[in-house]
Amino acid sequence: MKITIIGYWGAYPEPESATSTYLLEKNGFTCLLDCGSGALSRLQRFKDVMDLNAVVLSHYHNDHVADLGVLQYSWLVQNTLHNTEQVLPIYGHSEDWEAFSKLTHRFTKGVAYDPQKPLQLGPFTITFLKTAHPVPCYAMRITDGEKIIVYTADTSYTEQLVAFSQDADLLITDCSFYEEQDGTKAGHMTSKEGAIVASKANVKQLVLSHHPHFGNRDLLETQAKKYFTGNIHLAHEGLSFGHAE
Repeated sequence: MKITIIGYWGAYPEPESATSTYLLEKNGFTCLLDCGSGALSRLQRFKDVMDLNAVVLSHYHNDHVADLGVLQYSWLVQNTLHNTEQVLPIYGHSEDWEAFSKLTHRFTKGVAYDPQKPLQLGPFTITFLKTAHPVPCYAMRITDGEKIIVYTADTSYTEQLVAFSQDADLLITDCSFYEEQDGTKAGHMTSKEGAIVASKANVKQLVLSHHPHFGNRDLLETQAKKYFTGNIHLAHEGLSFGHAE
């Protein structure tokens, strides 16, 4: 499987970029993990919007779902232009019913996943872990039967993340704060904490994502290297891992 980073900012997109959005592909099946602000514009550098087979959402904060509305409109426009009736499933939890109900539109259908059960989606099996965040939010452990990718979504540090991420080939962590800060109240991790999860879980590679809008972001990687000796990458648009075939 292949994963490509489309958006990596927290809160809001800086120029020519997007907030949390990740493109997952294998054997012609294409899935979007979260759909943050700026996602639709940036996604089209890599994939046609009608090539999506599914969207899976971690939670309903705007920096993870802001572009769902324009994604729904894009499917409305393209179906109308081509006289087709394609429907895009958008998977989300139902703990916020008002937000979940908005996933269904004329050519999109909201589908509630059960966080207690694996979700089988094309070639992918996704399991969920509720994170430490001010609203219900779920980390995802994704496998195609060969490789394992873990996406923490938004969370402060918990030991549960270690077991959930164990032996992953790639770990994408929330990295909203620098080493010396405390993101617990906001429900986010620091560069140090993400690296500690990676080290304890024995993952192969670490990606620091969901970046802050202050400070020298290069320091995030420098700080993480103190606690994790594996490969560390600072998220940026187009950064990808694996193969789609």
